[in-house]
Amino acid sequence: MNKVLEIENLKTLFHTRNGTVKAVDGVDLTLNRGDTLGIVGESGSGKTVLALSIMRLIQQPPGEIAGGRILFEGTDLLKASEEEMRSRRGKDISMIFQEPMNSLNPVIKIGDQIAEAIRLHQHLSKKDAMEKAADMLRRVGMPSPEDRLKNYPHQMSGGMRQRVMIAMALSCNPRLMLADEPTTALDVTIQAQILALINRLKADFGSSVIMITHDLGVIAEATQHCAVMYAGKIVEYCSVEDLFSSPFHPYTEGLMASSPRLDAVEQPQAYLKVIPGSVPNLYDLPPGCSFQDRCPRAKRICKEKEPSLTMAKPGHCVRCWKSE
Repeated sequence: MNKVLEIENLKTLFHTRNGTVKAVDGVDLTLNRGDTLGIVGESGSGKTVLALSIMRLIQQPPGEIAGGRILFEGTDLLKASEEEMRSRRGKDISMIFQEPMNSLNPVIKIGDQIAEAIRLHQHLSKKDAMEKAADMLRRVGMPSPEDRLKNYPHQMSGGMRQRVMIAMALSCNPRLMLADEPTTALDVTIQAQILALINRLKADFGSSVIMITHDLGVIAEATQHCAVMYAGKIVEYCSVEDLFSSPFHPYTEGLMASSPRLDAVEQPQAYLKVIPGSVPNLYDLPPGCSFQDRCPRAKRICKEKEPSLTMAKPGHCVRCWKSE
């Protein structure tokens, strides 16, 4: 398969009064054309910062992309000029941001916001750009799309705003789309509709997708491969089938156990288990494995030396001493 995206040893730092935060710490990922890669983990694990790093939207200062490579179709985005990145954002690489109400401009009509990127990248007239904006709203299942072009964001429901964000992200036929929590704060029926919509449009446009979420149900529904992030690092990377059938890392096992199960009525004691403790401060990580304080199987070596990401079996990598 053709590789659309290759990330090699990516490091993104934030310099604060309390110290340097390693928000993304040596991440390696590969995304093939037409695939959907899921990235899952608790809040604070570095998922969104990874996506913003790919888009080169890290605010500097206090942020800094300190090392690594981000190869998009063979071109290192970290070496591209800001002018080149502006030409790529929205056209080649697009992003569905986590909260559409905060991402959409509240004082600009929906049609103008969608048409702006179309006019910028496809050099269409305002009339033609608005017609394409209406067509994109129609394709994402928006009722009365011509009328919705005249609406402001606050006049729409959460699900409708999310559809607007998807229409904006796909309006210029990008080859890579980053979806940051696209189903957050939506009820389960709308979540299913949004995931089905992303999958259908991905096939229509031939795009590749990185799906960022904390919801394992979304991972199971919409992705082919998954990377589990913890404290800025990838701790497990494998196919979705392997992730659910044979997770290796104790953190992944904890995420699985903390998800609601259909058999919870029969096994109430297994319902909504929690991972003890919390994600450590990224500017003051403990020596050794960053998950050691929360791991039920931590050994002496876990507290002394950090494990590397190794292949536990073909196609299944894990960062844990129990696999070495």
